Amino acid sequence: MALDLYEEVRATLDPDDGEIQTAELVVTDDVLVKAFALGPGAELEPHEHAESTNVFHVLEGSVVVVRDGESEAVDAPSVVRHDRGAVHGARNESDEVAVFTASLCPLP
Repeated sequence: MALDLYEEVRATLDPDDGEIQTAELVVTDDVLVKAFALGPGAELEPHEHAESTNVFHVLEGSVVVVRDGESEAVDAPSVVRHDRGAVHGARNESDEVAVFTASLCPLP
C-alpha cells in the first residue's frame, strides 16, 4: 500500500509555458487538496474563498504568491496561509515548472 498521493499525480503534470495543470489529491466532505503545476509564465488569477481557509504548500520551484494586492516570491519548501476572504493567486516567473498544493477547508 502506498500512502504517498503526490508521486503518482506529479507524474501526470507537465505543463507547457503559460499553462496550468491541476489534479485533485484529496476530496472529502471537509477538505479539498489540489495540486497545481504552473509552467513558466503561468498565472493562477487572484480569487477568493469567502467561507474557507486556503493553504498553499510550495513543493517544487518558486512561485510569486499574491495576496490582497501584495506579492512575494516563495521558494519550495514553503507553506502560505490565506485566511477566509483573502484575495489570493500565484504566478511562475521562473524558467522551470513550479508545483504547489492548495488545501481548502472547510469546503463551502
